Amino acid sequence: MSLVEAYIFRIVRSSFLVALGVLTAVIWITQALKEFDLLTTKGQSLLVFLGVTALGIPALITVIAPIALFIAVLYTLNKLNGDSELIVMSAAGLSPVRLLRPFVLLTVLVTLMVGAMSLYLMPWSFRELRDLVMKIRADFITHVVREGTFTTLDQGFIFHYRERGRDGSLHGILMEDRRDPNHISSYVADSGQTWSNDDNNYLVLNDGSIQRHQPGSRDAAIVAFQRYALDLAQFGSEGEGAPLRPRERSTRELLHPDMKDPTVKFQEGRYRSELHDRFSGPLYALAFGLIAFAALSQPRTTRSGNWRAMVGAVVAVAAVRGAGFAASGFVAKSAAWVPADYAVPAVGLLGALLYIFAPRIGLPRRREPLRMPVPQAA
Repeated sequence: MSLVEAYIFRIVRSSFLVALGVLTAVIWITQALKEFDLLTTKGQSLLVFLGVTALGIPALITVIAPIALFIAVLYTLNKLNGDSELIVMSAAGLSPVRLLRPFVLLTVLVTLMVGAMSLYLMPWSFRELRDLVMKIRADFITHVVREGTFTTLDQGFIFHYRERGRDGSLHGILMEDRRDPNHISSYVADSGQTWSNDDNNYLVLNDGSIQRHQPGSRDAAIVAFQRYALDLAQFGSEGEGAPLRPRERSTRELLHPDMKDPTVKFQEGRYRSELHDRFSGPLYALAFGLIAFAALSQPRTTRSGNWRAMVGAVVAVAAVRGAGFAASGFVAKSAAWVPADYAVPAVGLLGALLYIFAPRIGLPRRREPLRMPVPQAA
C-alpha cells in the first residue's frame, strides 16, 4: 500500500470507527432505557443491567456496521474533494483502481466482521440473553417480592407469601392467575422455594392445592398436591419460556433443523428466512461501501455536485435495504424467494461496480467538467 493509499485508509478507518461508535451508543442507550426497570422494580445490580443490555450489541452492530461504513466512505471522499486533494491525486495520475484499494480493504474487513457477528456471535448473544432473563425472573421471586405484600408478577398474576425462612424458602404462599379469563387458577401452598436446572427455573410448591374455575361452572375443581413445580418462564413477556426462537438458534441448527420438532415444522418459514438473512447480511456491507465510493469518487469542484451525488447514494442505499427487508419477508412465505435475498445486495454491488468502471469497459458515464478558478487581473 502506497503512502497515498495508507493516508486514505487511515481517514476512512477512523471515520468508520467514529460512526460505528456513535450510532451504536445512541441506539444502545435507547434500548437500555427500556430495560431500566431491572434496576428500579426488579432490584438487579448495575452489573446485571449492563450485561442484559450489552448482549444486544452484536445484533445492533450487524445492522449498523454497513450503514457506518457507508457514512465513513461518503465523509472521506467528500473531505478529499472539499480539500481539493482528490483533484490533485487525479491530476497526478492516481488511477481509480488505486483510489478504490483502501476503501475495498476496509469494506472487506467490515464484511468479515458482520459475517462473524451474524453467523456466530449474534445467535450466541441472544441465547445468553434468554438464559440471563430466566435467572433474573428467579431472582425476582426470591429477593424482590416482599413478605406480607401482594405483588403483580405479570398482568393478571398476583403473588403473595407470609414470611421467608432462614434457608430462603417461602412460607404461606398464595397465587392467583387471571391472565386467561376462561381458566382462572388459585394456588395455595404451605411453603415453596426456587429451583433451577440448565435450561429452566421453577418455583417448587409443597403441601398445597390448586383451585381451577371453569367458565359456566359454579363449583371450582380442587386438586391437592404434596409437591408442584411452577415454571417461572410464564411470568415473562409473551413468547419467552417457549422453545428457542430462530434468532436464538445457532447457524448449524438452522442449517440442519429437526423437522420432527413441531415448533420447527410450524415455523419453517421463519427458520428459512433467519438462515438466509445471516448469510446475505454481510453482502450489504460490500454493496453500501461501493455505492458510496461510486457516488463521490469522481473529482468535483462544485459543492452542489457533491450534494446531488450524496443524495443519490442515500436513496440508492435506502432502496437496496428496503428491498432486502421485503425479500426477507417473502422468503419466510415461500422458498422460491430465497434467490431474491441474495440478489438484492448483489444488484446494488454490481450496479456500483459498473458505475465505477464504466469508462474502462466503454460504458458512458456523466462526468462533471473541472472548473479551475480564473486568476483576476491586478
